[in-house]
Amino acid sequence: MTLNAKRIFESCREVKNLRDLSLLLCLCIALEFSSAPASFAGSPAFDLIGPQIKMTVTRDGKTLPISRVSDLEPGDKLWIHPEFPDDQSARYLLIVAFLQGPTNPPPEGWFTRAETWSKQVREQGTWVTVPQGAEQAVMFLAPETGGDFATLRSTVRGRPGVFVRATVDLEQASLDRTRLDKYLEEVRKTFELDSASLKKRSTLLAQMLRIKLNEDCFNKPLEEQSSCLTQNTDQLVIGDSHDQTLVATLTSGPSSDLITALGSAPVMKGGYFSPYVGAIVDAARLLSSLHTATYQYIPALSLPDKDLLNLKLNAPPSFRNPKSVLVVGLPPIGLSSLPSLQNVQPKQILCLQQSPLILPVEGTPLVFSTSLAHDFVFRVEGKTDGAVDLPATADALRGGFVVDTRNLHGSALGAKLTGTLRGSWGFASFEGPEFQLHNAHSANWAIHPLNGDSIVVGRESRIQLQTDCVACVEKVALVNASGKDLKATWKTLGPDQLEVALPLEHEHSGQMELKVAQFGLSQPDIIALSTFAEAAHLEHFKMYAGDQQGVLSGAHLEEVSSLELEGVCFAPAKDPRALGNSLDLVAENPDATHSLRPGAALSARVTLNDGRVLEVPATVEPPRPKVVLVSKNLQQPSTASPIRVGNPDELPQDARLSLFLKADVPANFSLSEKVEVATEDGAFSTMLSVSAGTLILQDANSALAVFDPLKAFGPAAFGPLHFRAVDADGAKGDWQPFAVLVRIPSLTEIHCSDAPEKPCTLHGSNLFLLHSVSADAKFLDSVTVPAGYVSDSLTVPRPNGTLLYIKLRDDPATVDTVTLPVLPDNR
Repeated sequence: MTLNAKRIFESCREVKNLRDLSLLLCLCIALEFSSAPASFAGSPAFDLIGPQIKMTVTRDGKTLPISRVSDLEPGDKLWIHPEFPDDQSARYLLIVAFLQGPTNPPPEGWFTRAETWSKQVREQGTWVTVPQGAEQAVMFLAPETGGDFATLRSTVRGRPGVFVRATVDLEQASLDRTRLDKYLEEVRKTFELDSASLKKRSTLLAQMLRIKLNEDCFNKPLEEQSSCLTQNTDQLVIGDSHDQTLVATLTSGPSSDLITALGSAPVMKGGYFSPYVGAIVDAARLLSSLHTATYQYIPALSLPDKDLLNLKLNAPPSFRNPKSVLVVGLPPIGLSSLPSLQNVQPKQILCLQQSPLILPVEGTPLVFSTSLAHDFVFRVEGKTDGAVDLPATADALRGGFVVDTRNLHGSALGAKLTGTLRGSWGFASFEGPEFQLHNAHSANWAIHPLNGDSIVVGRESRIQLQTDCVACVEKVALVNASGKDLKATWKTLGPDQLEVALPLEHEHSGQMELKVAQFGLSQPDIIALSTFAEAAHLEHFKMYAGDQQGVLSGAHLEEVSSLELEGVCFAPAKDPRALGNSLDLVAENPDATHSLRPGAALSARVTLNDGRVLEVPATVEPPRPKVVLVSKNLQQPSTASPIRVGNPDELPQDARLSLFLKADVPANFSLSEKVEVATEDGAFSTMLSVSAGTLILQDANSALAVFDPLKAFGPAAFGPLHFRAVDADGAKGDWQPFAVLVRIPSLTEIHCSDAPEKPCTLHGSNLFLLHSVSADAKFLDSVTVPAGYVSDSLTVPRPNGTLLYIKLRDDPATVDTVTLPVLPDNR
C-alpha cells in the first residue's frame, strides 16, 4: 500500500458512525486512486495531439458534420475518412463497433473494419450504417498486427460492459472539455484585448459555461488575474444537468459527505470528482483492465470542428507489444434530450433595432461550447408583416445569443412584437424561450411634468415621456433656445415610460427641444418643450351650441389636463406640445353637449396636470352655420381629355364642379351667406357667394354652388379639398371634405411595334403628373414614373386594345383610364 493510500485509509478510520457500505466505498476509492496509473492519476489533462478523422452523418437524406450530431439513430449512415499524413509509416486499422448494452455481446456483424492505408479508404473513406438494436457506438484505431481485427472484436464481445461505460464516459469528457477549452480561450482573449473588463466578462462566461470561478483571483494585480483564473484547469468544470454521469451518483446520496471529504484530500487534488476529471479517470481505469499481451487500450477525447474529429491523448501511443489501441466514443444512439434554455430576464423588453441585439439566455452550457446546437434563428412575429427569421449566434461571453438585425431594413412588423429563439439540436428542431420586443419608429411622445405645475426654469425639472417604444431609446439630449446642448439624464420607468431630468438651474424660460434618439433610426424624435417662470394663465373658454368641442384661451395651456362645464367633461384634442394661445377641447361624451344652451354666462373648472383646479369664464355661443352636401356634378372641360377619372371624388383641375347644398343651421340661406372652399393644407382658399354668382339659391333652404378650381386657385393647387359655411357675421362652420383636386397631363397617342412582346411608347406633355401606368386594372404589370420626369414620351406596357390604366401623382390611390389611338412604331 502506498503512503498516500495509507493516509486516506487512516482518514477513513477516523470517520465516525459510517455505514459499512460507506466505509467500503471509502477504502475502495482510496486504494484505487492511490494506485492508479501515472497516465491519469498524476494528471488527467489530454494535451497530446492525436490523429484527425473526418466524419459526417446522413439521416433521411440530410447530412450533418460530426460537430453538429448530438445523437445517432438506427439507419444513420456514417462517412468516416481518417486524415493521416501521406508519410504516415504506422498502419492503423480503423474499427467501428456498435454495442447493445453492458450484458449483451454485440453480433459479430456489428463490427466494421477499414484499412486506413488502403487506396480506397484514403481516397474515398468508408461508410458505416447504424444497425437496428444498437445502443452505443465506439471507434478504435489499432496498429496493424496479425489477427488484430479478430482480437479486438473478441475483446469487445467478451467484456461489452467495459466499453459501454468507457464510451459514455469518453463522450461526456469530450463535451466537458469543449466547455473548458471555450472558457480558457475567451479568458485569454479578453485579457489581451480588454483586460479592464476581465472580471465582468469572466464572471459571465463562467456562469454561462458552468465553470468554477476563483473569486480570490480578482484581488490580485490586474496582470496576474488571467493566469490565476486559468490555473488548475482540471478542476474548473462543474456538472451539467444535461448530461450527468455516474460521478454525480457518487457525489449525492448517503455517501456524499464521505466523497466530499475524500475529494478535499491532497491525493485527490480536490478535482477528481468534477465531471470532466471523473469521466476520463473512469474511462482510463476501465480500459487499463483490458491490458493484454497484444493490445493496451487508451482513451482519446474527440473534439469536433465542423466535419473533423480532433483526437486528444493523455499518453503517447505505443507501437510495441502491447500496442496502444485508441478508443474514441461516438455520439449516443437514441434521441438525446433537447437542451434547456431560459430567458434570464423574462420581464425585460428588448429593442429589435439595438445593435448588437443580445438575448439574455442561459441553460445547457453545451449550446455555447459546441456546435451540437446549430442553425439558430430569432423568429420575430408582428401583426402586419407576418414573421421574420433573423440569424442568431450563441455567445457565452455576451451572456446569451447575438441576433443579426441587418435584414430588418424596411420591415413593418408593428410596434410591439414577440420573438422566439429557434434552432436545431443535432437533427432535431427545438424551440427556445420567448422575448418581448419593441420596434423602433418615429413616435408621438406624451410629456408630463413632475414635481411642479409646469416645466419651470431656475431648478432641475423632471418630466415623464410616454410612448410605445421606450425600450428603443438610445440617447436623450436637451437643446436650449440658443442651441446649446445641456446634459440631460434619463432612466426607464416601465415599458412605456421614460423619466428625464432637465438641468434648468441657469436657464431662461422659453422654447427648448428634447431630442430622443432610437436605435436604428437616422433621425431623433424632436419634442418641443416650453419652459416657464410662472404657472399657467387661463383666460376664457368658448364653444358653439350644438358643437362637441370648444376653445380654451390663455397661456401655458400645455398644463391643462381636462375641463368641466355644467357637468360635461372636455379633454385636450391635440398634443399640448403644439399649443399656442388656444387649446381645442373635445367632449368626452358628445351627446351630453346638447344640454348646453347659448347665452348664459358660465364658469368652467380646469384641472391642470399637477392636480390643481382653476376657474375660468365660459360662454356658449349660438350655433355655427352648417350646410349639408346633397349631391355634386362634375362638368368636363370643352376640350375633352382622353383620361376618364375613376372616382367621383376626383376633380380635374380644368373641370368645374357643381355642389347642391341644403341649409342646416340656420334652416334658410340668406343672401349674405357664403361657402368657403379651400385645400386641406390651407394654401389656397376662395369664397362662393350669391353676389359673385358662384352660389345660386334654388329656394329658401337649398342652393347650387359652382366651383371652378382653375379660375379660383390657378394651376398650382392640388390635393384634398373641403368646404364650410360662413354666415354674415363671419362665424364659420366645420370643414367638410368633398373632392380631391388633380392635375391632368396632356396625352396624345401611343406607338407600338408589331412585336407583341415589346412595350409601347406613350406621347404627351407634363408626363410627370402621372404616378404609374399599367395595362391592367390591378397594376400587376405597371411602370412607375420617376419624380422630376421631363421627357415627352414614356415606355409603357402594351395597352389592352386602346385602353391603358393610370394613377395620377396627385391621387395615387385612384385608378383612372385613358383611351388613345395606337399607331405603328416605324422606328
